[in-house]
Amino acid sequence: MSFIVKNPLDKLPDILKKDLDSNLCVCNEVNKMEIIETIADGADSVEAVRRKTYATDGSGCCKRDISRLIECIHEIDLNL
Repeated sequence: MSFIVKNPLDKLPDILKKDLDSNLCVCNEVNKMEIIETIADGADSVEAVRRKTYATDGSGCCKRDISRLIECIHEIDLNL
């Protein structure tokens, strides 16, 4: 289920609002804000974020961080 989030930063805890201009995906130089905007525009899985930004397409070390952003922005409980 995809939907657009108007102000994704309102949904994030303060710790996830830090370093928005830094690369979250170092391998492909995708900054955190670009990933947040992609999620807010409807990407609701790590795979959807990868298809739109190429984040996680290298070593994949950013998958956990991206999953956490998806969980917060789309208010998904991944521990169901």
